[in-house]
Amino acid sequence: MNFYGYKRSDGRAGIRNHVLILPTCACGSETARIVASQVRGAVNIIFNTGCSDVAANTELSQKILTGFACNPNVYGVVIIGLGCETVPHAKLRGKIQAMTGKPVVSFGIQEEGGTLKTIERAVRAARDLAAEAALQQKELCDISELLLGIECGGSDATSGIASNPAVGELSDKLVDLGASTLMSESIEWIGGEHVLARRAATPELHNRIIQICADYEAHLKAAGQDCRAGQPTPGNKFGGLSTIDEKSLGCIRKGGTRPIVEVLEQAQRPTKRGAIVMDTAGYDISSVTSMVAAGCNAIVFTTGRGTPTGNAIVPVLKVTANAQTFSRMEDNLDVNLSGILDGTLTIDGAGNLLLEKISDVLNGRLTKAEAYGFSDVAVDHVCRFV
Repeated sequence: MNFYGYKRSDGRAGIRNHVLILPTCACGSETARIVASQVRGAVNIIFNTGCSDVAANTELSQKILTGFACNPNVYGVVIIGLGCETVPHAKLRGKIQAMTGKPVVSFGIQEEGGTLKTIERAVRAARDLAAEAALQQKELCDISELLLGIECGGSDATSGIASNPAVGELSDKLVDLGASTLMSESIEWIGGEHVLARRAATPELHNRIIQICADYEAHLKAAGQDCRAGQPTPGNKFGGLSTIDEKSLGCIRKGGTRPIVEVLEQAQRPTKRGAIVMDTAGYDISSVTSMVAAGCNAIVFTTGRGTPTGNAIVPVLKVTANAQTFSRMEDNLDVNLSGILDGTLTIDGAGNLLLEKISDVLNGRLTKAEAYGFSDVAVDHVCRFV
């Protein structure tokens, strides 16, 4: 299986060819938004942190920012800094240049003399990068260049019994073809972590999955919190999920059945190919943020209750098996798998349908969130105890 994509200097393949306008901190986000709005082919993200933070959170923010810039869907980067943030724009530019051969330029609002002057210079730079990007031709790429992020959010009873198993079939089919899939949200393994860990390719990975869940609960307990008080969410409960164990057993179905070859930290780039899992929070937007930063070039997102979320860098294909939800939120949802529940579609058939839909996205078809220009980013605040 092949797709047409954009070959990058590091050997990876993008399915989009964006110029990314990247703020170093929250104070640069609005300027970045305005710059992107003036240049065709440019996208921006709104960043909610980047300053006045503890070391662990700063480290994660930097992993997210550099990961966004290095994502294979990005051709080049224009960085917008303020000038007094924790990691200044020139330092971030140097980090990105050291990690990738992409063109990168940066500007500081305080150095340039304010917002308007920064916008003028940054728009010119972004325009030049967009003109260069337009010259790059798509090439035939092997499916092994696909790293598909797998996400769920706004889950209900149909998620665990229909849409998640269908995405699990998709994951297995892609891994068998040589692609890689990445499932996250470790808080939503709790209660089913022993089932997930059985898929680990080695005893070390098995134990890591079990330990991640134990550490997460211990971390929350030390802060006087209990994840079982917030999971399932009120919407999950209204949709028929009664316990975190029940939610987790449905959640892990979307990862398929193939051996897990790697367990990653948040926003960490994979080193192996196959079925992979990542230790992230259970909030779907921060989970997607980490997977995009890790290099996913596409995301499939199941939902039972519906969600409008999207990402500026990576297309997010949203899937539901709830017929009422699809009818009510058709403007936001891409694939209707409710046939699984009425008996007109098998799980295997749904996996094949999703394979066709993902192939279309890889070859240029816009998802609905992508067509709207949706851009949701959230950075998990770790602030771990030592």
